[in-house]
Amino acid sequence: MEKRVVFRHRWLPYALLAPQLAITLVFFIWPAAQALWQSMLVQDAFGLSVRFVWFDNFTYLFGNREYLHSIRVTAVFSLGVALLGLVVALLLAAMADHAIRGAVVYKTLLIWPYAVAPAIAGVLWLFLFNPSVGIVAWWLQGIGIDWNHKISGNQAMLLVIIAAAWKQVSYNFLFFLAGMQAIPRSLIEAAAIDCAGPGKRFFTIVFPLLSPTTFFLIVVNIVYAFFDTFGIIHAVTRGGPAQATNIMVYKVFSDGFIGLNLGSSAAQSVVLMAIVVTLTVVQFRFVERRVQYG
Repeated sequence: MEKRVVFRHRWLPYALLAPQLAITLVFFIWPAAQALWQSMLVQDAFGLSVRFVWFDNFTYLFGNREYLHSIRVTAVFSLGVALLGLVVALLLAAMADHAIRGAVVYKTLLIWPYAVAPAIAGVLWLFLFNPSVGIVAWWLQGIGIDWNHKISGNQAMLLVIIAAAWKQVSYNFLFFLAGMQAIPRSLIEAAAIDCAGPGKRFFTIVFPLLSPTTFFLIVVNIVYAFFDTFGIIHAVTRGGPAQATNIMVYKVFSDGFIGLNLGSSAAQSVVLMAIVVTLTVVQFRFVERRVQYG
């Protein structure tokens, strides 16, 4: 018999939903509507002169080479962060899934980076790769690699990708480890009895059964790279050198708060939101079809 929850009072379900609906309205719907409205305005830095220009801000954006460059930079950055973060986390989770000495300490140390603020994570890696005093930069120079992310756009991009992926590895690790521990051991043991090696067991049994977790983490990591990495970019490169790391979310900040071009900044935020929503819908609509849920 199916059990259903029955409310004695009609107003009770609405009262329970009201706090969450209020939070969504105040912190998402209202700001999003304001950004959409402001994206159709042109105003000075003091708000004394305001003109309604319809979609002129968007037309200007997609004809602006700097903005198109920031879209390409964001695509490279987000793919690099997602790929590096997922691969490293999967490798660490596979190692932690085995019975090893000190496993509790090992897992605890892997979780710690997630508690670090993005700006702090960026500063930590900035010190390690500092061309003058950084130990990693010194080691790279010792093997013949001239490291200076302040003048090399490719090196600056690599640095912020490493910092952003390191910050997200702990989150990915927790989900991968939980997914591995949920796989029945009988399947692994049966494959071992059939003389399947560790690599074959992982790619034919473990990884396919992790596809729901992997799909979820792909969505989360791409959204993270688009939005939550502002602190890392601001602390490490400030979008430089020569806009090599000027991702879309940082360009929204630089144009709106530094350049005081509020209409263009609002239009960029609307475009950024539309891109993330589109990517999420595409992933759930098409990628999820290939996911194996057991």
